[in-house]
Amino acid sequence: MNADALAAPLARPLWRDRALVLAGIAMSAFNLRTAVTSLTPLLDTLGETFGFGPTMTGVLGMVPTAAFALFGVVTPAIAHRLGLERTALLAMALATIGLFARAFVGDTSMLLVTSAIALSGMGMGNVVLPPLVKRYFGDRVGTVSTLYITVLQLGTILPALLAVPIAHAAGWRVSLGAWSLVAAAAALPWIGVLWMERFGHSRQAKALTDAHDRAVACGDPAPELDGTQAATGRVWRSPVAWGLTLMFGMTSLTTYSMFTWLPKLLTEAGGTQTLGGSMVALFSTMGLLSALFLPALAVRIRNPFPIVVACGVSYLAAFAGLLLAPMAAPLLWVALLGLGPSTFPLSLTLINLRTRTPGGSSRLSGFVQGVGYSLSCLGPLLFGWLHEGTHGWAWPFAFLALCLLALLYGGWLASRPRMLEDTW
Repeated sequence: MNADALAAPLARPLWRDRALVLAGIAMSAFNLRTAVTSLTPLLDTLGETFGFGPTMTGVLGMVPTAAFALFGVVTPAIAHRLGLERTALLAMALATIGLFARAFVGDTSMLLVTSAIALSGMGMGNVVLPPLVKRYFGDRVGTVSTLYITVLQLGTILPALLAVPIAHAAGWRVSLGAWSLVAAAAALPWIGVLWMERFGHSRQAKALTDAHDRAVACGDPAPELDGTQAATGRVWRSPVAWGLTLMFGMTSLTTYSMFTWLPKLLTEAGGTQTLGGSMVALFSTMGLLSALFLPALAVRIRNPFPIVVACGVSYLAAFAGLLLAPMAAPLLWVALLGLGPSTFPLSLTLINLRTRTPGGSSRLSGFVQGVGYSLSCLGPLLFGWLHEGTHGWAWPFAFLALCLLALLYGGWLASRPRMLEDTW
């Protein structure tokens, strides 16, 4: 029996009484990577403007995972105090402020600070979306996971694809700051949800309040209603949690290393800056393909470890191509590279498939993303340090190959059909 059936045997129409929440989840998902992929294609331009080199490029590549790690750890506590919906609103507000302020920076330090503000909101959003899906769409986990992970991938692709053309047309400040408007728009559905729950009398408002009340009964973090504690148990004792953490963390390490260094690798091999940006977009587009089918597939497979193995093979083929002949077939190498992170949507889907309640999902989401991003945050910096120290790409890719072994082991632990609450 799949997890959707376990969660809620009687599925109901996707939009009925929860359209505003679905819009909030989808629009928030679009904004979870815009601060990253709108920046990396412009790092050479910004380096010339502000006078920083490869080491600072590595630091800027590390900031996303560091922010995601920190807010992966603290967001469950914030959500327990504020509630999931208010936390989602706060996440989009921080993303808006950081993205807008980044367009006006005058030096490298302020670029780091404003990026960190935007990424703190995105890190909070990373954590709260899975339990929001569990709370409001327990009967449609696979469907809604597919939707929001697909939209997340779109929000990764478009900034990478548009960053350089917008910068050429209107300047890098407009290219960086334009995405704040999208983040501001994503805050509006959450304002509507909170208003309905507090003041609304419509059918949808009543349905939202009922969903909130059911969540409290299950131990979901919503103390503004009755102070109920979240699900008990030590997440860090569970092999399910550690398996998901390794798979998620090593996927993120590889992904952000490539987001940061793929454009430079290709330009050093003779490609143009535009090629670098378009290859980052292609890398993200392949993630979109996996997001379209993997969550729905995961809910139907008892043990998805063969998928993890296939991702590992794709990674290895891409590493070999980019190392030995990067300009011989860049489209092929980057396409293979983009299939490797299919373990990302698989990890996010398994957070809900390996938990029984929204409270358990929230705690597992925070642990996996907090510790996982902590493991991965040094990836872009170490990848760049190895490149700078050896003046080549062999040692950086050897480092990623070692991380791939950890990913496979984590995937084996996480894929076994068992629940977090039974193992902590």
